[in-house]
Amino acid sequence: MSQGIDFSQLSLRDTLDLAIYVEEEAKERYEDFAKQMEAHHTPEVAEFFRFMAANELKHAEKLSAQRASLFGDEVPTADTSMLFDIEAPDFDAARAFMSVRAALDVALESEVKAYEFYDAALPDLADPEVNKLFTELREEEARHMELVKEIRAKTPEDDGFDPNEFVDGPAAQ
Repeated sequence: MSQGIDFSQLSLRDTLDLAIYVEEEAKERYEDFAKQMEAHHTPEVAEFFRFMAANELKHAEKLSAQRASLFGDEVPTADTSMLFDIEAPDFDAARAFMSVRAALDVALESEVKAYEFYDAALPDLADPEVNKLFTELREEEARHMELVKEIRAKTPEDDGFDPNEFVDGPAAQ
């Protein structure tokens, strides 16, 4: 679930700010993974992470627009420490060399976390417009989960990727 966040204790502005932070963190993590995968010559996995980063950016933009319409440029006051890794894939989830299937597994876990975040926030959102936005984002996360599952189902169990092919042999000391 959403790391024990008690949404009933948060203001609407703080809830929106946390959601923006969630999406921005996920976008940044996916971009980092894409760079890492590209540097290690796994372009298919890098492309997939870039696709996921673009999705997270769209979510952050929707949330930011809603926040701006309600609160203008008021300074965020939300405690970001409660956000640690709600949606973003764990830093150690992506390895230097990973298959497309493994990348899809990481993405699926992240999308499940995002769905749970929005789902947990909804009961405490009294503002109808924000509730509508969070409902839309929750449903988008559900669609992302289905997309990842569909792509994963089409990816062979053994996609010909052997991470051991990238292991350097012992070096002379």
